[in-house]
Amino acid sequence: MSSTIHNISFDCRDTYALAGFWSQVFDCPRQPDDFPGDPEAMLLPPGGPEVLFIAVPEGKAVKNRLHLDLEPADRSRADEVERLLGIGAVHVADQTRPDGSGWVVLADPEGNEFCVLRSAAERAASAAGGAATGDAEPV
Repeated sequence: MSSTIHNISFDCRDTYALAGFWSQVFDCPRQPDDFPGDPEAMLLPPGGPEVLFIAVPEGKAVKNRLHLDLEPADRSRADEVERLLGIGAVHVADQTRPDGSGWVVLADPEGNEFCVLRSAAERAASAAGGAATGDAEPV
């Protein structure tokens, strides 16, 4: 027997605002019954588990113990990082290696860190060119 992921939950101060940020990341709308001030908000990204935002009174105090690794579907890592910074993400660290493998660490508007990996097309192009495939990057 095994389990599947039903939803991924974010504790946050402003459920509606944070759901709005992540709705742009995943290109899916907030649920129509979510409104500012609601104690919960929900996203249903295509092909993924539900993403639930739950209001908590305390702010984020330490580094995430769990985070998301995002793989751009239709653009390069650099283009996706640029897009995410444009919608409110904050740059935390660049772990890109000289061979192109690695990742970029960003944080959402409430400080939750996440990584942006190379796209599948970028990894395939690197492998076809004889460069390292980036096996060490979280894929």
